[in-house]
Parts: sequence; C-alpha cells; structure tokens
Amino acid sequence: MAKLYSENSIKNLKNIEPKEETVNFLLSYSKALSVINCNKLKFEVLLN
Repeated sequence: MAKLYSENSIKNLKNIEPKEETVNFLLSYSKALSVINCNKLKFEVLLN
C-alpha cells in the first residue's frame, strides 16, 4: 500500500489541541445525553 502521508504532517498532528469552546460543547452534550435500555433496544434521549 502506498504511503499516503508525509512524516512532516504526522509530526504536526501531535501538537493539535482542541479549542475551549469545543471541549465545553462536548461536555455539555454528554451531560444532556441519556441512554435507556429496554429489552434489546437502546433509546438515546437528549435532555435539553
């Protein structure tokens, strides 16, 4: 299989950090998400 990425691009990916607003969005979404198991079914409910 051909090499698709150069080593420079892989080195640059190690220094990526998310923005604070992205982290806050994901945390608030995960707090509002509720999964309900009913027999073999799973229901995902967003409590907003």
